[in-house]
Amino acid sequence: MLSWQKKFAAYLELEMAELPGYFRYCLNTGKLVLLGILVSGGVVLQILACALYNNWWPMLTAITYVLLPMPLLFLVGSGRSSLFSESDSSWVNATKFLTGASAVGSIAIPAILKHSGVIGWGAFAMELSSFFVFVFAILCYIRINDEDDYSSL
Repeated sequence: MLSWQKKFAAYLELEMAELPGYFRYCLNTGKLVLLGILVSGGVVLQILACALYNNWWPMLTAITYVLLPMPLLFLVGSGRSSLFSESDSSWVNATKFLTGASAVGSIAIPAILKHSGVIGWGAFAMELSSFFVFVFAILCYIRINDEDDYSSL
């Protein structure tokens, strides 16, 4: 982080400490609502990519969205820090590989469908925008977990 970002983060920490508990709870709830809106927007884009163009083949990407968190949930457990650092554990390495393969599949499936002529450019663009909305939601979730009391992994 840059020095001004550190100063601003420290200032916000001091200001947040002075806020009443119910107000901090409302801010945390607002962050969760934002995550819910982002995920819902990604799902809507996914369904619109299929419904607007009367072609339900792009829904294959939903399979990768379901498979994406599974290695993280089943293989790593509560060791979040091991995911973001080098590890000698074969389970952590397998988790990273399976998660990465599923994430690449989220982009590869619409690209293959477009290349083969099964879907059009509009459906392809909506599929990719849905993917990027989901990625943005995941990044926001990670950021919220880093700074708040919420944690799941």
